[in-house]
Amino acid sequence: MSNDGRVRWGILATGGIAAAFTADLVDLPDAEVVAVASRSEDTAKVFAERFGIPRAYGDWRALAEDEDVDVVYVATPHSAHRVAAGMCLEAGRGVLCEKAFTLNVREAEELVALARGRGRFLMEAMWMYCNPLVRRLAGLVRDGAIGEVRTVQADFGLAGPFPPSHRLRDPAQGGGALLDLGVYPVSFAQLLLGEPSDVTGRAVLSDEGVDLQTGALLSWESGAIASVHCSIVGGTATSASVTGSAGRIDIPHGFFFPDHFVLHRDGREPETFTADPADGARNSLRHEATEVMRALRAGETESSLVPLDGTLAVMRTLDAIRDRIGVRYPGEADRETGPETGRRGGGEPAATPA
Repeated sequence: MSNDGRVRWGILATGGIAAAFTADLVDLPDAEVVAVASRSEDTAKVFAERFGIPRAYGDWRALAEDEDVDVVYVATPHSAHRVAAGMCLEAGRGVLCEKAFTLNVREAEELVALARGRGRFLMEAMWMYCNPLVRRLAGLVRDGAIGEVRTVQADFGLAGPFPPSHRLRDPAQGGGALLDLGVYPVSFAQLLLGEPSDVTGRAVLSDEGVDLQTGALLSWESGAIASVHCSIVGGTATSASVTGSAGRIDIPHGFFFPDHFVLHRDGREPETFTADPADGARNSLRHEATEVMRALRAGETESSLVPLDGTLAVMRTLDAIRDRIGVRYPGEADRETGPETGRRGGGEPAATPA
């Protein structure tokens, strides 16, 4: 860390999410953005000038080996997360890696093993888990405000249309609705219920072989069921609902960065919980940055809000859904249905061509 105690950040990649994160980061008094890297030095320089970053690199390794960097925010497409995050961890940097964390659980396990083996900080950038209002909702559920959870519903869809050349349609970049958008509904369900015991799914696939929209049914041995949906061909309400044996919680819009939710309890008037204006804008990414810096200052290598075991559990579910719908990415070996995957559902992939 710097002499004044600020955490020194590097930014790896210069796309839209990197710009949004950096814009929030530079407003934090205990953060300092010291370097940015892109595959193009000119692109990195433009990004650096935009945000007042002193060093711009035209290759990722130069950033990874910068001794003045405490932690790197990896914002590449998820197809490159394994390589980019691994490079930074091997060079001794902490890493905050965008979601989906990797293409598959095998890559995720490799990153987690690398971080744990070297004692380096690693966290998935699941900003929803760090959102104060989402944390309040999860606390209410955990404390039994709605009784035992019976069902969870969540959706995330974009209207598009996205051309075949777009990263969301490109298999080489891990395209498709599931890894880019579906990770949110799945993560929301698992925040409340943990890893499911069974997974089924159906999808509509593009000509390129990525999922245009996917629906999955997750179930738990407790009897709880979650219905999750994602799409890149239709804009959805991005709503969520959690129903328990004694009530229900509704998030009518933007469940992963809500401005309010409503608690319905049997025999009581509905109660609305709203975001505290002091917590900043709804779409602020600063909460996950704050959590990273808290953990680094405390000497922790994992976040209690976004634990790595939870990230691995979500990746296992995403893999299981992809097994069901028949989506494979270039360079992936055919994943045989092992004991764990087989336990989460059966039958042939259930996909419908677009």
